[in-house]
Amino acid sequence: MGLVVFLIVVAVVAIIGVYVSWRAGRLDRLHTRVETARAALDAALVRRSSVALEIASSGLVDPAASLLLADLAHDARSATSGRELAESDLTRALRTVFSGPDFRDSVEPDRGADEMVAELESTAQQVFIARKFYNDAVAVTIAARRRPLARTLRLAGGAPLPEFFEIDDALAPSGMGEQGTDMPHLAG
Repeated sequence: MGLVVFLIVVAVVAIIGVYVSWRAGRLDRLHTRVETARAALDAALVRRSSVALEIASSGLVDPAASLLLADLAHDARSATSGRELAESDLTRALRTVFSGPDFRDSVEPDRGADEMVAELESTAQQVFIARKFYNDAVAVTIAARRRPLARTLRLAGGAPLPEFFEIDDALAPSGMGEQGTDMPHLAG
């Protein structure tokens, strides 16, 4: 009888150990996913600011708007704290510049306006998607870390709690979404 109880206890301890190890591994994978999604988001944001700088230096917009776009794109790239605000400011400036009623009409076709606007729309969609993936990964990771077992046994170790990245990333004014979607795009 003693041997049976001992084997049952060992089996239960082994099962619990495997489960705890699996949960810790899952948390580690979730944190890796958050870091990877953050790197993709950072790359998309850098690409968007590069396109904004390219547009600012292209002569497609008036000199004041060019200076504003260049300054905000530089601020968005170099911001360490307050990056969300800097990125939102860049989005608002891009939206203001390109949602003007006569932007496309005032630009000569041979100057590449359509290509640059298309590239900006593409980068805006990439930022939107990258931010969505990142925030989804953060939500799943936070939910997994809030489980009682993860909190009690500190399965996340010393990893910092990930934070959501919320910016204004829609290049179209509110209510002008593309056929009911909330994907960012330029008006016009």
